[in-house]
Amino acid sequence: MPQQRYYLAIDIGASSGRHVLGSVNENGVIELEEVHRFDNVQVRRRGHDCWDIDMIWENILIGLEKCREAGKIPETIGIDTWGVDFVLVDAQGRLVGDAVAYRDARTNDVAADVDAGIGLERLYRVTGIQRQAFNTVYQLAALSREHPEELEAADRFLMVPEYLNYLLTGNMVNEYTNATTTNLVNARTCTWDAFALEAAEAPARLFGEIAMPGTVVGGLAPEVQQRVGFDAQVVLPATHDTGSAFLAVPARDAQAVYLSSGTWSLLGVEHEGPITSDASRYQNFTNEGGYLKRFRFLKNIMGLWMIQSIRRELNGVSYVSGKGAQLKRAAKEIGFGELADAARAEQKLHPDAPVPHVNVNDDRFLAPASMIEEIKAACRETGQPVPSTVGELMCCVYESLTGCYADSINELSALTGRTYTSINIVGGGCQDTYLNELTARACGIPVFAGPIEGTSLGNLMVQMIGDGVFADLDEAREAIRRSFDVVEYQPE
Repeated sequence: MPQQRYYLAIDIGASSGRHVLGSVNENGVIELEEVHRFDNVQVRRRGHDCWDIDMIWENILIGLEKCREAGKIPETIGIDTWGVDFVLVDAQGRLVGDAVAYRDARTNDVAADVDAGIGLERLYRVTGIQRQAFNTVYQLAALSREHPEELEAADRFLMVPEYLNYLLTGNMVNEYTNATTTNLVNARTCTWDAFALEAAEAPARLFGEIAMPGTVVGGLAPEVQQRVGFDAQVVLPATHDTGSAFLAVPARDAQAVYLSSGTWSLLGVEHEGPITSDASRYQNFTNEGGYLKRFRFLKNIMGLWMIQSIRRELNGVSYVSGKGAQLKRAAKEIGFGELADAARAEQKLHPDAPVPHVNVNDDRFLAPASMIEEIKAACRETGQPVPSTVGELMCCVYESLTGCYADSINELSALTGRTYTSINIVGGGCQDTYLNELTARACGIPVFAGPIEGTSLGNLMVQMIGDGVFADLDEAREAIRRSFDVVEYQPE
């Protein structure tokens, strides 16, 4: 019997990271095993909210050690993270400055200034990326104005997963899917765009050649091998987590909408080319790069962030360590299921009561001091009933979020000229049965929920295709369909 071959997805999101081992058994069924999980909490440094890169790196090593301890050595390793955020590295490979997080306020006053100077319409036509104040183009401009000496001292620009790959291998490689989230890549040439780099006030010398998912970065550096006890090849998956999640969607037909549901909700479709029309820009759709130079035509929606924030607040936990007032902890920790139950109970108790709606994509909800108070304020300012209980608050969030999903699908249909007949949800959010029910009801089409570990699976798919386990993406997706349960929700 041939020895079992393992592949490791290191999937790091904005709230947590996980090491997931993947393998395929003798029946062609994909098996997953989580070997390590850690919280990803931001820290305050030099007046900014930053990622704790040292903590993330240490946890990557701990997860690799756990693979060795379990006797399950991966053939290859792939890292994916959120998009947009970056680090600068000097000629000696040392960090220059901090890994500032996208929810930091440094771009608040810069974005509009940059837009006025460059012309937002032209930037969208070139890159196809939706305007969000935290986009890398604005982050770099903010850095240029606050710390120009850091750009001067830097030798390379690396996105977060690319820097982690560098720590693992000693090799610096920029990856396509994450690069596209920067608003700096030409959507048609798939290379860094000179006009966009000028808008970012960033020197072109910092940006290396862009490699595609499936590219081998290299083996583990000697010091890493010494620490973890083995060698393995580091491979580029779609290093942007949404790019990986889209790969794992077991779509039933071409009329399916994909929804990657996590801290952000990414709703859209795979498309053969970028759509950079004025109508697309007006609706704020984005053209992110995908596997094999496909395009993920989608909208970034605030997603579960609001629910996560409410839960943290009720439990007395701050999103950024060392920032904000000390919150009062609940007597008993409140889970996501309890929040959903509160909304369900409120709707059942008062089925005819008006439910206030807020714009979930309003920047006011990006990093408020109190998500609960911000939602109440938005309701108050628009003359709607102000939620006073947890159930009322959660009804507002759920109804607002699913209403945004429905509106976005209608916009998507108008922009592509296609009618969509189902929604395929992957990621942690697909476990929220109440959210799935409301989504089917709001959108008027069936919802297929699962698999849960969509991002890790997509990451593993690229590794397995590269190693010959699957011939191509179609074969990999067929394996996903037979390996994982998908739950169907019908609109009422």
